[in-house]
Amino acid sequence: MNALVMHRLHFAFTITFHYLFPMLTMGLALLIVVLKTLAVVRKQEIYDKATMFWAKIFAVNFVMGVVTGIPMEFQFGTNWSRFSQLSGGVIGQPLAMEGVFSFFLESAFLGLFLFGQKRLSKWAHWFSAFAVFVGSWISGYFIIVTDAWMQHPVSYRVLANGSYEVISFWQLLFNPWALLQYAHNMCGSVVTASFVMAAVGAFYLLEKRQLEYGRLFVKLGVIAGVLSSIAIIFPTGDLQGKYVASQQPVTMAAMEGLFKTESGAGMILMGQPNEVTQTIDNPIVVNDLLSFLIYGTTRAEVKGLDQFPRDQWPTTLPLLFYAYHIMAGLGTYFVLLMLIAMFLLWRKKLFTARWVLWPLMLSFPLPYIANTAGWMTAEIGRQPWLIYGLMRTATGYSTEVSGGNALFTLLGFMGLYALLSILFILLIYREINHGPEHESHSAAH
Repeated sequence: MNALVMHRLHFAFTITFHYLFPMLTMGLALLIVVLKTLAVVRKQEIYDKATMFWAKIFAVNFVMGVVTGIPMEFQFGTNWSRFSQLSGGVIGQPLAMEGVFSFFLESAFLGLFLFGQKRLSKWAHWFSAFAVFVGSWISGYFIIVTDAWMQHPVSYRVLANGSYEVISFWQLLFNPWALLQYAHNMCGSVVTASFVMAAVGAFYLLEKRQLEYGRLFVKLGVIAGVLSSIAIIFPTGDLQGKYVASQQPVTMAAMEGLFKTESGAGMILMGQPNEVTQTIDNPIVVNDLLSFLIYGTTRAEVKGLDQFPRDQWPTTLPLLFYAYHIMAGLGTYFVLLMLIAMFLLWRKKLFTARWVLWPLMLSFPLPYIANTAGWMTAEIGRQPWLIYGLMRTATGYSTEVSGGNALFTLLGFMGLYALLSILFILLIYREINHGPEHESHSAAH
């Protein structure tokens, strides 16, 4: 049993499961601030009830994120000890700041927000919602700074023992890769929250109950969904794609399935990469589009995988190709669905258009899939490097921990997380089933 493969699978499982929760909370924090602002400005009870309903959904996701995030950070020491030993002087700083500053800011004000509605003034309660939003978004930035340094190392020096230390913390913090990745990632989290909110609203409208809240949730979800779905493609996705092409050209070639260097390279919309023949089977191609998107001209040369040594190709090339194309395909679908919904909202026909409400309700899992595929594209694309150009993945894992031990703990995590998933689904189902009106009915009784 290959220990390296097991360690990679172990970390992939824990980090993918963990990210399902902050993926929603970061975007939802923004939408909660919007709802709370409407409550303060318009002085209507519907907005306050809607705010507290989504605050409960946020709280359940937040707790799950904390529970699944702590073991993930311990894994740096247990499964990737060599990597931690050499790079801890760099990645330790943003990770520590994420915990000390943003996590405590978010969790402290979340408590005030959840339990202080009747004790705080309306503006103090609004500020607690805003502080939760700021904390969650700063938290996301520190995590992405850590990952961005692994993708594009900046501002470091190598010490005598082979470890790395930071030269300038500000250069580390404002790594160009981090800024682009953060903008793209946060748009992804708002897309997720928008689709979840629109899905809950569509569910209420289709069920013909809590109609006032259903209309509010669909309206806010669609407006936020249109803006974020467009922004995730242009400018954020476009800029990050161009930066990947300049800094990791081998990754871009693998993502696009470009085995041979081409002038006027086409973009492959669909196909199956064949590493043996170094071709794409059954391709559907848009001619010249890749050259135009990267360099702004249809005749520009795009480097293919033939320009790089085979040992620098991403190690699971087909998985990278499919992950990238799933992300891009779903992103296109998000824009189309939300534009149709926005048009119907503008025409005042959306709330009765069941043919659009059904896709809105059923599409809520798709942003989770797209975000996960996006992160897979980033992390698999960096392979075979753990720190791009500095440390290979094969040299960073804990050689003292056998593949059997890693498999044993992985199975344990999978069992525990399966139980957590069931608990999470039951809690969320209960809240959505009760709806925002539940609290007022309980108080009346």
